[in-house]
Amino acid sequence: MTSRSGGFSKARLGRMRDVMVGHVERGAMPGLVTLVSRRDEVHVEALGRMAADGGRPMERDTIFRIASMTKPVAAAAAMILVEECRLRLDEPVDRLLPELAARRVLRRLDGPVDDTVPASRSITLRDLLTFRQGFGIVMAPPDTYPIQKAMREKGVRMGPPRPQTEPPPDAWIGRLGTLPLLHQPGERWMYDTGSDVLGVLIARAAGQPFETFLRERLFEPLGMKDTGFSVPAGKIGRLATSYWSSPESGAMEVYDPGEGGEWSRPPAFPSAAGGLVSTVDDYLAFGRMLLNRGRYGAERILSRLSVEAMTTDQLTPEQKALSGFGPGFWDSRGWGFGLSVITRRDGVAAVPGRFGWDGGLGTSWSSDPTEELVGILMTQRMWTSPQGPDVYRDFWTQAYQAIDD
Repeated sequence: MTSRSGGFSKARLGRMRDVMVGHVERGAMPGLVTLVSRRDEVHVEALGRMAADGGRPMERDTIFRIASMTKPVAAAAAMILVEECRLRLDEPVDRLLPELAARRVLRRLDGPVDDTVPASRSITLRDLLTFRQGFGIVMAPPDTYPIQKAMREKGVRMGPPRPQTEPPPDAWIGRLGTLPLLHQPGERWMYDTGSDVLGVLIARAAGQPFETFLRERLFEPLGMKDTGFSVPAGKIGRLATSYWSSPESGAMEVYDPGEGGEWSRPPAFPSAAGGLVSTVDDYLAFGRMLLNRGRYGAERILSRLSVEAMTTDQLTPEQKALSGFGPGFWDSRGWGFGLSVITRRDGVAAVPGRFGWDGGLGTSWSSDPTEELVGILMTQRMWTSPQGPDVYRDFWTQAYQAIDD
């Protein structure tokens, strides 16, 4: 097979490196790894260090907590089961998740938790994949509404991933089942929780733990040898320290260390919403598989039709109008199955049809069928808003400006 050039400009790739170096040198984060891939050409830059107090330099194989970049992986796993008819997109989840049968729905978001009406219909797999299940993160300060207090008291966490704080899947879904939905199923998009429910559903449909199904059906066929819900002892030295901004001072503080941290041992609950760790090359394999419409090398992971369904905007204008996430988010985006889709060109990097998602602990991925591009940014500093930090916006601008054909 003839290798095809990626059509990148060497000088413009150098500009990209300089811009990324600037973020590290200014202290926005201790280090980062970038990857841009086009056709048969891959460029990786590892900059800075794995921890703010020195230690090892960033490497191409540094392991990062990819947080919500777990969501597209879980969606792909669900579509494998759809293709095998072990799950159906529009079948109620009640058969496998009886904890979520006969839902009640809050009469109004700011009302008492027991002021409810019956759900108009059951939750379906499609609802989980498109985040229209009627339950998710409330975009308001903690305890603004009674339902937020009820979530906290039931141990249904709404915030950055904390793998060691969650109960096993059966206990977790049981807790969730005691809470009312916030909105009717199918009414609007609500972030996050649908993916965690999806992980429990996949495990029950497959008859094996969620992490085992991912390993056997996705990670091993794709050669994703460093991706999982924890980092084994022999690799822990490659896990970057994770940082967040202090709520009080805004200063960078340790969120999770590598050695002895929350990802240093397997969790009781493998979170499909935000639990995975990975590397840029591992995630490139996943991104390329979707870019190639389900094929990776000689392996067919998903059918072309499944990938096309995953990467098509599934939301109506009415649903977007009801769904908050960030200012202007829906102006040029839609939502497929577990990932976002660009719907309108409004900038250098906003290519219609580009799909992907980001991780709030500091990572981002997109695959772009039009430009045959996969881009991945991995940093170890948590985002402070859904809009992403400057390094995120600059990475995507630089990835596209480097194209020279």
